[in-house]
Amino acid sequence: MNNLKAKRRLKIRMRIRKRIHGTADRPRLSVYKSNKVTYAQLINDEQGHTLLASSSRLLNVEGSTPVEMARMVGEELAKQAITKGIEEIVFDRSGYIYHGRVKALAEGARAQGLKF
Repeated sequence: MNNLKAKRRLKIRMRIRKRIHGTADRPRLSVYKSNKVTYAQLINDEQGHTLLASSSRLLNVEGSTPVEMARMVGEELAKQAITKGIEEIVFDRSGYIYHGRVKALAEGARAQGLKF
């Protein structure tokens, strides 16, 4: 069953990616979540470079709920982006439902001033 879930998510992810494209002025915020860790990165698709990255593993926030950790990852990534002069992004949920950790990460980034 896990293989079917992965194929389904990949199909949704490709459908999203054909419409979303990150640039230097407006990079793509890509989200990945494992069972324990939430990862996020800002990507310039024109050059194929990752501009910034953050994860709950890098923040060392033990003991929090996964949703709280995802919100902290979004806030930290937004702080880094604003110091680099990035204010607008496009959001790539990577085939995940906009709910729970993905939603918390996006709301955390918005709370720190990033515009989607």
